[in-house]
Amino acid sequence: MKILIQNGRVIDPARGFDQVCDVAVAAGRVVAIGKAPAGFEADRVIDATGQWVLPGLVDLAVRLREPGYEHEGMLASEMAASVAGGVTSLVCLPDTDPVLDEQGLVEMLKFRAEKLHQSRLFPMGALTKGLKGEVLTEMAELTESGCVAFGQADTPLSSITTLGRALNYANTFGYAVWLRPQDKDLGKGVAASGALATRMGLSGVPVAAETIALHTIFELIRGSQTRVHLCRISSAAGVELVRKAKAEGMNVTADVSINSLHLTENDIGYFDSSARLIPVLRQQRDRDALSAALADGTIDALVSDHCPVDDDAKVLPFAEAEAGATGVELLLSLAVKWSQDSQVPLVRALEVVTAAPARLLGNALGTLQASLGQLVEGGVADLCVVNPQAAWTVAPAELHSQGKCTPFAGYELPARVQWTMVNGHIAFERN
Repeated sequence: MKILIQNGRVIDPARGFDQVCDVAVAAGRVVAIGKAPAGFEADRVIDATGQWVLPGLVDLAVRLREPGYEHEGMLASEMAASVAGGVTSLVCLPDTDPVLDEQGLVEMLKFRAEKLHQSRLFPMGALTKGLKGEVLTEMAELTESGCVAFGQADTPLSSITTLGRALNYANTFGYAVWLRPQDKDLGKGVAASGALATRMGLSGVPVAAETIALHTIFELIRGSQTRVHLCRISSAAGVELVRKAKAEGMNVTADVSINSLHLTENDIGYFDSSARLIPVLRQQRDRDALSAALADGTIDALVSDHCPVDDDAKVLPFAEAEAGATGVELLLSLAVKWSQDSQVPLVRALEVVTAAPARLLGNALGTLQASLGQLVEGGVADLCVVNPQAAWTVAPAELHSQGKCTPFAGYELPARVQWTMVNGHIAFERN
């Protein structure tokens, strides 16, 4: 289908492009930005007057809940949620059941996702067999099947020897290792250590759980060029360690979740299990440091940390409730809200959910590397049309995700996706 998007404000953060013009799409590619080519006859015209035309979002932390947790989310429902939020590419974590540690499992998941014709799926392979932290997976085979990186999801490695071996092996073959820095023993609590957790009688997770893990990672990769991506940094002290590591020249990148960027421990309220999250919500000073670090580039990307949870798993005492929340449909709006609340330039707020995460995936994208997360002539037609004036209230029942639990329920958010296009195909259209 040939599609012409007319009169939209086209914003491409990757090259600083911001102009009201048309975008012509044909055969899955952007054939023109500006004036449509001579003889171009559109099968469909989309009037984007007063709206933004953006590159499709790239989300680096999405749990699809298949295989193994179908009661909390199905591949179809979570993919539908993704395109409803303008997310055209996503990285799914390996902590499924069975774990994504074998070539056949990864290939099956990719095949099923492709049949849905919605978001592009980039699996993360398990770093160790069964995420048990004992035996390394066959990274070469998993890479051949489509894995873009290797990690442990939220299961920390207890053996520094195993972690060191994994990092050395990955460095030898140029694989990226994604780690959420958390010490296995110190990270067993359910709330941030401090006066609030003590008063509420909740077991605490000290900041040292993150900083000790970061120190360990940095010591293991110092002097090498091992590519390590640090997932969901949550503390001001963690930010400073990342900043120093980058200044030292280490090949590290980092992301932060929408939860840590917008919420604090006070949002737990009266034991609200929707705020039972991993990583735990910390103090206001931590949130401020995370916001500043995302703005100045110390933290590279913003992620939804989408983790749909069944209602029954949340209607429990706070400490017993399952951690997680739906978020992929909120990513764009919360990025824009961050821009407005923190006076961060809009182009930076859009960059951290488009071009920046795409750059982190790097050559693992293959031929898509040249245009994913961007809007360029000749590039893939992954884009979304957003109404910046459409303030909307988060109503869990109206979310496309099978998991309805979110700590942002009732929030009024700016900007809403109206159309999402993946590979030139309209994957979502708001009624």
